[in-house]
Amino acid sequence: MAIAINVRADNASANKIERLWDDVAVFEDVPSMRVLCYRPHLTFAIYESPQIEAKTAWDAMLCATEGGAKLPITFRRIRWFVGPPLVLWAEPEASETLGRWHASISAAIDPVHCRPHYRPGAWTPHCTLGTCIADGKSKDAIAFAQSFDRPIEVIFDVVDCVVFPPVRVVAQRMLPDGRKITKSASGGP
Repeated sequence: MAIAINVRADNASANKIERLWDDVAVFEDVPSMRVLCYRPHLTFAIYESPQIEAKTAWDAMLCATEGGAKLPITFRRIRWFVGPPLVLWAEPEASETLGRWHASISAAIDPVHCRPHYRPGAWTPHCTLGTCIADGKSKDAIAFAQSFDRPIEVIFDVVDCVVFPPVRVVAQRMLPDGRKITKSASGGP
């Protein structure tokens, strides 16, 4: 069993990524993302149990995101990992917050315990759209990715710790709204 720590979108803005899941599913024999029954997310680290316990991973996530707020992320490109199998994913715009959270997690838990693709220097922030692109549809899937030409903003509002397979949330915390409310001299908003 594996343990992952993530930031996920549990609000209506996630529907934009979920529609892309459906677009990408036509290139798969079986739609890979819908079957997870888990919302759009960005994964910071994946550990194998029992080397790292879920509580250890969750404590690192809480420490990394302390004082953090809901995180708006814009995706402008669809990219792919060659595989096999080919994997399509939405590329987030550069985010200092994502980088800081990942660095904090890596400082809290020795990255040697993390899957290689999630270690510092190798980690590529991504929101997976499809993990099982059929061999015969790879060229069409890449053409779809290259033709993507619109920005999508998604609000990531929950940090969590999951075990899988199957995906089961073992801990989660809603991120607060990041807007600051200032009072005027009259005491009103």
